[in-house]
Amino acid sequence: MATEEQKEDVCQAQERPKEQIVDPWKAVAAEGKDTIDYDKLIEQFGSKRIEGSLLDRIEQVTGKKAHHFLKRGIFFSHREVPKILDAYEKGQPFYLYTGRGPSSEAMHLGHLIPFQFTKYLQDVFDVPLVIQMTDDEKFLWKKLGIEEAHRLAYENAKDIIACGFDMKKTFIFSNLDYMSSCPKFYRNILEIQKLVTCNQVKAIFGFTGTDNIGMMAFPAVQAAPSFSTTFPHIFGDNSDVQCLIPCAIDQDPYFRMTRDVAPRLGYHKPALFHSTFFPALQGPQSKMSSSDPTSAIFLTDSSEEIKEKVLKYAFSGGRGTVKEHREFGGNTEVDVAYQYLTFFMEDDEKLAHIKQDYESGKLLSGEMKQELIQVLQPLVESHQEKRNAVTDSMVKEFMAQRPLEFGH
Repeated sequence: MATEEQKEDVCQAQERPKEQIVDPWKAVAAEGKDTIDYDKLIEQFGSKRIEGSLLDRIEQVTGKKAHHFLKRGIFFSHREVPKILDAYEKGQPFYLYTGRGPSSEAMHLGHLIPFQFTKYLQDVFDVPLVIQMTDDEKFLWKKLGIEEAHRLAYENAKDIIACGFDMKKTFIFSNLDYMSSCPKFYRNILEIQKLVTCNQVKAIFGFTGTDNIGMMAFPAVQAAPSFSTTFPHIFGDNSDVQCLIPCAIDQDPYFRMTRDVAPRLGYHKPALFHSTFFPALQGPQSKMSSSDPTSAIFLTDSSEEIKEKVLKYAFSGGRGTVKEHREFGGNTEVDVAYQYLTFFMEDDEKLAHIKQDYESGKLLSGEMKQELIQVLQPLVESHQEKRNAVTDSMVKEFMAQRPLEFGH
């Protein structure tokens, strides 16, 4: 899937457009706005906001607490998730599908979000998961050779495996490998491509006459894993298995296209969970980017590097002076340290206390940053330990075509 580093994310205020831009390659707040307007995206894309009633239903169906990403609105929008819950209650199968575009060796914190949420979904529903590594996409879009893109797919797979996915229930695949070894994958891609015109992909994705033809053809490659017959080693020829896709909202154009062609090919429309963007250190009007090391905290950063980046680059919602801050309080809506805590601090009560103290002026910006540092340092260190324990043979096992075990 197109991901963080592919986008032109980090824009200074004077470079921002009059209207916000959100597509698979760019996410920029509108001129004069501090954040992306997610309500406007819901209206523009035609999705539905995740309401409390849906969270209650998820907890009722699974018997487990809703993930804090759901409760805090980090995953805020969806398409037809109730249909997945209906199927689950009836004992009908479904599977999870997410992905990663491997254009750099080091992933950053923002890349963890969809995988952490997908891990939760796999655990509570006990269903199979497929993870697409779009090394072909990165070859087409980036200045990468095919072999380098392919190598990065395997390197990034180690970070994904370190998130704790169950090998017995998870299939990770490189497009470059899987295309050559699974004829049904390519056949499904062709079926999709035949139903989508050049004018349609230009309208959906903004392609122009200067883009290479591989770019125009690629959306079908990302669409095909939404159909269960793309994975005959898991589902055989069963086309009646529904798919649930957790992804950032900018990926929705791919799956709007997919949902349009699915009924014409005899498949279920994929359901989706949409997340907000993980902001750059410079502020929530943009997203972390692997192409700008000062905007991102990488999963390879040392504890000292994390501390330095947070203290030096994290945008503050505090006031100009301590006196003003004590009197008027800070703005948690734009304070990056607080925004990061909403992703990674699981303790709801402590987070609420920090928010109250900051907005009242009791907690200073430097203290807010220290709270974040204390959360991020052990989190990244733990990930590094787990990643170091992932061997090449483990990667090959996750990427081997094989039946998957799942309880539902």
